[in-house]
Amino acid sequence: MLSRPNKLLIMKIASLFSVVRGYNIPVIIIAQYLSAIFILAPEKRALDLLFHLNLFLLVFASSLTIASGYIINNFYDSQKDLINRPTKSMLDRLVSQKTKLQVYFTLNFIVALMALFVSWRVFLFFSGYIFFIWLYSHKLKKQTVIGNLTAAVLAVMPFFAILLYFYTRIPFEDIENYKQQLGVIFAHASFLFLLLLVREMIKDLENLQGDLANDYPTIPVVYGEKAAKKVISFLTFLSILPVYILIDVYDVGYMAIYFYSSCIVLIFFVLYLWKSSVKKDYLALHNVLKFLIVAGVFCIVLINPAVLWHGKKLLMTI
Repeated sequence: MLSRPNKLLIMKIASLFSVVRGYNIPVIIIAQYLSAIFILAPEKRALDLLFHLNLFLLVFASSLTIASGYIINNFYDSQKDLINRPTKSMLDRLVSQKTKLQVYFTLNFIVALMALFVSWRVFLFFSGYIFFIWLYSHKLKKQTVIGNLTAAVLAVMPFFAILLYFYTRIPFEDIENYKQQLGVIFAHASFLFLLLLVREMIKDLENLQGDLANDYPTIPVVYGEKAAKKVISFLTFLSILPVYILIDVYDVGYMAIYFYSSCIVLIFFVLYLWKSSVKKDYLALHNVLKFLIVAGVFCIVLINPAVLWHGKKLLMTI
């Protein structure tokens, strides 16, 4: 039997895990490594990338930055979450606001040290990333449309950290060889950005009661649910454009199966959206988008499975 202090400690650890959404962190780590292996540096062996110190520090810094972002977001949203997520909110409150801030600043300090070890460019990138996450949580989140756009941009920023790291190490004479890879990563990022933006707007519909009670001027609050559904439908169909570019212009290998399947799922997603009217319906739609995003991460392997065992012709060293 555990003593009462030990039980309380375990509950506080679980609470902090809930605050930083620890279940999301492994997915982010896997997504960054798969992007590096299959999109940005397919010419390198997978093991060379997995055991590369600077890349590890970059991925770890991204994960800690996102975790600290969840903490500061939770800090500012504590009142709203009491209405929207009462069960999770009660668990989160086992850790005091003071402790949350202490962990937040500690994580950001560790991120700054790791980024500075990699390069001054990476340090500047993460300094800006941390600042804008705070600005979003403190101010921008309460701005109509801007809040949704900022949240989606911040969610894809870790992939641009990897991009920055790789492309600042390419010799100038080899830049032309990597233009196609740059186009592929931007097309992937555009598709992900649109899915994340749609997810943010679905969350606004899901959290309508809490937003109304706390004066959050989201699109459903300001313009109504019907207007929000129109915007969501438009953005969903707009996501077909980067899918077309990835399949028709670039070679994404067997990952094309994922994109075709996603288009079919998104059509049914829009149809169900217009029949939805209660929180349970919006939660189901939210989970569909989460599934598509996570599935997309693991399906990156389908671009060229052979890269797992051996790279292409060596063009770049990191």
